[in-house]
Order: sequence, then structure tokens, then C-alpha cells
Amino acid sequence: MREKPIKDVEIIDMSYPNISIGKIDEEKTVQFKGGVLGQKVRVKITKNRGKNKKGKFMEVLEESKIENAKEFCPHAGICGGCSYQKMGYETELLLKYDMIKKLLKNSHIDIADLSIIRSPKIKEYRNKMEYTFGDSYKDGPLVLGLHRQNRFYEIVDTDGCNIVDSDFETIRKHAQTYFREKNTSFYHKKAHTGLLRNLIVRKALHTGEIMVVLVTSSDKSFDPMRRDLFAHNLLNAKTKGRIVSIYHVINDSLSDAVKVDSIELLFGKKYIEEKMNDLKFQISPFSFFQPNVYTAEKIYQKAIELANVDKNKNVLDLYSGTGTITQLFAKSANKAMGIEIIEEAVEKAFDNAKENEIENIDFIAGDVLEKIDLVKGKYDIVVIDPPREGIHPKAIKKIIDIAPEEFVYISCNPKTQVRDLEIFIKNGYKIKKYQAFDQFPRSRHVETVALLSKLNTEHHLDIEIGEDELSEIDFSKDATYEEIKKYVLDKYGLKVSSLYIAQIKRKHGLIERENYNFSKKENQRVPNCPEEKEKAIEDALEHFGMI
Repeated sequence: MREKPIKDVEIIDMSYPNISIGKIDEEKTVQFKGGVLGQKVRVKITKNRGKNKKGKFMEVLEESKIENAKEFCPHAGICGGCSYQKMGYETELLLKYDMIKKLLKNSHIDIADLSIIRSPKIKEYRNKMEYTFGDSYKDGPLVLGLHRQNRFYEIVDTDGCNIVDSDFETIRKHAQTYFREKNTSFYHKKAHTGLLRNLIVRKALHTGEIMVVLVTSSDKSFDPMRRDLFAHNLLNAKTKGRIVSIYHVINDSLSDAVKVDSIELLFGKKYIEEKMNDLKFQISPFSFFQPNVYTAEKIYQKAIELANVDKNKNVLDLYSGTGTITQLFAKSANKAMGIEIIEEAVEKAFDNAKENEIENIDFIAGDVLEKIDLVKGKYDIVVIDPPREGIHPKAIKKIIDIAPEEFVYISCNPKTQVRDLEIFIKNGYKIKKYQAFDQFPRSRHVETVALLSKLNTEHHLDIEIGEDELSEIDFSKDATYEEIKKYVLDKYGLKVSSLYIAQIKRKHGLIERENYNFSKKENQRVPNCPEEKEKAIEDALEHFGMI
């Protein structure tokens, strides 16, 4: 088999999410995941056809000039957790802003006032970590940490990781030392033998409550006595917060993802409690909760502000999780309803609502695609916060058919969000506001919020105009009427008539005489082009070089 070529390239551009474009020569480029703008890197070419090739990042040969931070994590560039540790925070924000801007532009979405809101904390902000047991080299000592970048079977001891507070490190080191001393084996992914798989640590950063979840295979050597000894020993870890919950999960799945074959509470409460925006939330082992509570508070405040929620409005929250957004909106709305596929999360949502004494709220457990037909009544605002893959193609039409005045689309993956926004625009909605948030400092990820408003229904006035009359209009300039219509629809989500285009062309001296054969009806009125559409048509005329 022919060996794939290896190229040394300089990264000349980047697109979301952290996709680098390397320059091979004056005509050829290679696209690959990873890297930083300005770096010189080694890349293996995986798809060698044409001028724009695909590749796989191998190693950094020379750092970028923008990687000039005075302080950074000791594992930067080694562990696969962070992408932007070595650059200043302002540079990181500019890089993310630029990638989001290009993503929107490539989809013909123009956001004039785009900005990115910084995270209140850029260190020690994460409230959840999923560590993996393994070794850093073949047959090396047991390590509990994160996967090495581009090395699936190698684990990095993340001592000094700066995106979590000291309690995470204390617990990680404590568990690593304990199992090393007990000479306990880790789960080997190829052989499917061994015991230890993962350690999940969750901390409510506003209350200090900590949950630890030990994930193992069903190896019989880890009997109830050994489980209890581990839990008892873990409670001796000298943390600033309080360990209030310890679980044991058995996972015999062949994949590396954490799957739950069985779960047992070894110590304490079933959940930890966090506070956000004056509400309390119970977080169970696998329920979703925003990993950066400090930025999440800003995101939800902005979403409520944009939607202008009041007691006359009903809110529907899709992909509602443990009901965080649903409850925050319910505080200001007439009523709120949430739909969530994970039953455990729905149970927790009801518990949270009860704890917060919110009564104008309800939840449905099930897939949005299947349950959306059960939603009765009129909703003025629909909140969408889907998983990273965005809205299911079969669900998006049903969601649009709810026909609220406004959608609030919160996304942890702007790429799939933009894909979905194009569909909303084509179905009669426009983007009223778009805001980016740095939810994950030092990583490549960005959280975004879009406010979509329904376009005003246009009243058709009595006027008759046929193709024969339109044929008399001067079409000799650069763009046809159909090209102008398509441009306006793609960019603004607006449908404009040939009559409106003719009016704006005349305004700019592009049509020199009257061409309309008006209706013979009495009190005939010719509709004037709405201001919003006038600006869109003028933009199209400028785009095609006609004005």
C-alpha cells in the first residue's frame, strides 16, 4: 500500500471549530484539525486529490508568534483538553471571534454587531472532569488523567491542570495514589481486561458540594468490601469543598465512553446542589449541567433579556435537561414547558422546580421529535438548546411549525447552529440578535445565542402586474430580478417581489419610465416597498455593482 505523504506547512488561516489551513505551496493547501494560526506543523496528507487537501496533524515544528503567554498549563500541547493555553486571553477571544465571523459569513448571515462575551474566570472554571485510568507509556505505572493529544492509549498525569480548582487535583491524586498502592489494574481497551476505567468528579462551585463517580468493569475482584474501603479512604482527601456523594458505576461497554450497566450509591446524597441566578439545582451523576456556571449565568440572563419575557408569554423549552432554562424563564413568564429525552434529567427537573417553589411549569420525558406533537396550546417563545449535533433534520420542520413569535437558539456548536439557522431563515424568521460567549476558555469551543423573530405577515394589496408588463422594465444591468430575489432571500430570509425591486431600481435611477399596468379597480393603491426590504434590495444592488 502506498505510504501517505507528509508535509511541513505553516498555518495561514483557521475556521471553526479549530480547523487549520496549512499552505503547501502557492497553489495547494491542506486542511486538518488542531494547531494554532501561525504555527509551522507537520501534517500527514490523508486525501491527496485537488488543490485543497485533507490531512492529520502530527506535531508542532515551530510555535506561532501569538503563543506568547507568560503563564500557561504545564501540559499545554501534550494533553488533548485545551487548544489555546499558550496565547494571551485577548488573542484567544479575537481568534474565536474571527472564526465565528467567518462561519456566519460563509452562510450569508450578516451580524453587524457581533461580539464575544468573555468568561468571568479563565482558570478553575470547570465544574466537571472525566478522568481516565491508564498508563503514560506501555507497562508504565498507573496514571489517572486525560488522554494525550493524538495518542488514544496514552494518559497524561494532569498535575497542575489550571481549568479546574485544587479540589479536582486533590481527589485525582488521592485516587491515583490509593489504587497504585493497592496494585489495582486499569481496563485495557484492546484486551478488554482489568478493572479501573474512569473517575468522574463534579463540584458545585457556588456551594462547594462534591460528587465522585468511580467507573470500573464488572471484574469480580472489586467486591463490596473493596468498594467501601475506597469510599472511606476517599473521604480522607483534604478538599476545600465537601465530598457529599460517592457512586460506583459498572461499565462493560467496548467503547471508551462511559456507559452505565449498573450504578450504586456508596456514600451520601444522590445529588449535589448548585445555585445559579437565585435558583437551586440538584445535579445527579449523569445529568447535564453547564460546565462553566459563571458564564452560564451570563448566557441565560442574556437569553431572557433578548426574549423580553413577561407574564403574558408562554415559553416552550426543547432539550430542557434538568430544567435550568425552563425554570429561569418560568420566573418571568405566564407558564413554561420543557421536553427532555433523558428520564433521569426530567425527574430531577421536577425536583428542582419543587425545591424552587415554581408552579407554572411542566415537563415531558421523551424525544423532541416524537413528543413535540403532544404539546398543546400557543407558545410565544420557544427555547432550543440541542446537543452538539444540532436539531434533528426530521424535528426542525415540526419545531418551526409551532410558529412562535420568537425562537431563542442556544448552542454549544455554532457550526450546526448556523446550519439550522439557515433553515429558520428560509421559513420566515430573521436573526434579530446573535451573541457569542466564551464558555470554555483555553479550549476551541464557543457558546452562542441567537434570537429569531417571525417576519411580519405582508398584506397583499390590489394590484395586477403581469410578466408582459415586467418585460418592459430595464433588465440590462448586471443582475436579473431572480438573482436579486435569491440574494435577498439567502442573506436576509426575505421574499421580495419584482414590483418592489422595480421601485428601488427607479429610486436609484435604474428605471426611466412608468411600466405598470394598474388594476382597473376603484381606489387602486400601489404598495410601497417596506423599509426592511428596501434596505435588503439596496444591499443586493450594491452587491451586484448596480448602484
